Amino acid sequence: MSQQPPVRSTGSPPPRPDASMSLLNNVIDHALDDGYAEATARREAEGGALPKPLRAKLGLAAGLVLAAAVVTVGAAEARVSAPVVAKERQELIDRIEGENRAADDLERDVERIRAEVGERQRVALEQHGGDQAELVALLSGATPVQGPGVKLVVDDAKGSDSGGGGPRESAGFSDTGRVRDRDMQRVINGLWESGAEAVSINGQRLTSLSAIRAAGDAILVDNRPLVPPYTVLAVGDGQRLSTAFQDSADGQYLHALVENFGIRSSISAEGELSLPAAPSLIVRTAEPRGAGAAQPTDGATADKGKATS
Repeated sequence: MSQQPPVRSTGSPPPRPDASMSLLNNVIDHALDDGYAEATARREAEGGALPKPLRAKLGLAAGLVLAAAVVTVGAAEARVSAPVVAKERQELIDRIEGENRAADDLERDVERIRAEVGERQRVALEQHGGDQAELVALLSGATPVQGPGVKLVVDDAKGSDSGGGGPRESAGFSDTGRVRDRDMQRVINGLWESGAEAVSINGQRLTSLSAIRAAGDAILVDNRPLVPPYTVLAVGDGQRLSTAFQDSADGQYLHALVENFGIRSSISAEGELSLPAAPSLIVRTAEPRGAGAAQPTDGATADKGKATS
């Protein structure tokens, strides 16, 4: 009896030769990380839109490009318009200089005419002053004057505030060491009252119509500004005039300014002073004296025969 060949049971397949290389196989089978796949899928779902950080960077770059373009265009326009602006500026400068020259010419004409009018007025005063022609010319400031007198110099206190605090109040003084217009008014009136025959301030002759005013902190004499120190020349009997002024109420007023506010002052008798004629006289009334003109009595003023300058 023949024997059946033994039946062999089917076992597990033999192991793969590359079974020990499972890690390498996994890397080969999954070349991309799962995160990349998820990002790709999400981007495809959003329609292929760029990530927000990338969009922000692109927007910033576009804004910088636009700003650069604007600056470039502005620089080009400025370079093109520069010659036009320079030409207009030069034309404006030329117009200003021309107007200034015209104003200077007009000012010289005014000064010339003013001097001519003043000279004619002085001549008229000298011719029609009668036997008092010299006295009229002297008192009116029509002629230069030379003779003895006093020299009074008044200056602001040291370290006084140039900004000033306004004129002194009528009831007293403000705390300032600057000379004010009312101070000079009292000084000049005191010199006239003490016997001065002719007075000038900083070379400007004063007349009976001269006005001393203030414009801010500046002192004006007949609308002409003065600069300290203020040098006052008064023609008269030098020593007697000096003593009379210092003893007067106005002299004491100046002394109080020196003592209380540091205003500087000096007075001296001079043997020879020279005062110019007034730059311009305004003759309000000038009538020659008649042979039978009535003389004023009891302080009354005659209707005729008067000469006021």
